[in-house]
Amino acid sequence: MVAPGCDTAPTPAQEPALNAMHAADYNPAQQEVVSLLGAPKGDRPTFDAGLRDELRNLLEERLEPLVSTIDSDRFDDDVLYLSKYMLTQALGCERKFMAELAEPFQWSIPTARGTVTHKAIELSVHWRGEASPLELVDEAMARLENADKSIADYLERCEETERAELRAEVGAAMTQFLECFPPLKPVWRPTTDSPIRAELHGGLIVLSGKPDLTLGQPEGTMAGKVIIDFKTGRFSPAHREDLRFYALLEALRILPPRLLATYYLDQGRFHPEEVTRDLLLSAAERVIDGAHRYVELASRHREPTVAPGPACRWCPVQLDCDEGTAYLEGSPEDRLEDW
Repeated sequence: MVAPGCDTAPTPAQEPALNAMHAADYNPAQQEVVSLLGAPKGDRPTFDAGLRDELRNLLEERLEPLVSTIDSDRFDDDVLYLSKYMLTQALGCERKFMAELAEPFQWSIPTARGTVTHKAIELSVHWRGEASPLELVDEAMARLENADKSIADYLERCEETERAELRAEVGAAMTQFLECFPPLKPVWRPTTDSPIRAELHGGLIVLSGKPDLTLGQPEGTMAGKVIIDFKTGRFSPAHREDLRFYALLEALRILPPRLLATYYLDQGRFHPEEVTRDLLLSAAERVIDGAHRYVELASRHREPTVAPGPACRWCPVQLDCDEGTAYLEGSPEDRLEDW
């Protein structure tokens, strides 16, 4: 098995020794990660060099009807920014989405947990030598506290008990990550939170995202990159759609990745998905659908619809929503939140 980013597959004579080394160096959960992410060249997909232009032309053509609205006074911003979050919200419960847009964002332990954990994972990837989970958490919080970001104010002003609770929760997530995920080798070309961006219609429509972790790189028209998102809690179809959105951005930038994987830290398990042309076309259609819905709502062309679901637990208009209240009364006990 070849680790991500390696350029040559081992010969049959080498494989037993390599497997033995993995068995000795990695615990079963880590070995599963290496086995899943590795792929010899012969097993990697290739994509047509014209696919990126095909996808861009599709998006440009189908999003063109939105340009006049984005350019008009009916739209609050001069640019339509589309992220994985915006798409998921616009394609979910529209009433919840519009209510959240109308309220200023507030940091809390649930909303800060993911940001701090991602920063700690980023530090662990590039840390020289060993560091304990809480050392990484403390350094991540210190870095974010000194960053020019809104979370800095929250970390500076939150009460000590709240900070301690946040530290404990992120420390638990980091312990799970270090236990279950193998140390990332430089030859795998690990990159954390690297922005990806695609501009359409002269920059009037911008698609952007930051995958948690990428490994490997393409070679010619042969896909070699793996995109990974880290989560806690239960599986959600939205997690898979997030990764498909990242795959679309990579395809527009240079070449699609070969594999997408959501890694659930508290389970120590991957949910992988191979990237295909059909997957990318489906991701493009989802962007088109989400963009049209968002512009319709933002320009007040119609009233938002209601779609009850697990997210009703955190909806700002839950108490005034009969559908959401009925859903929650019939739903099982709350589970861990995702991030």
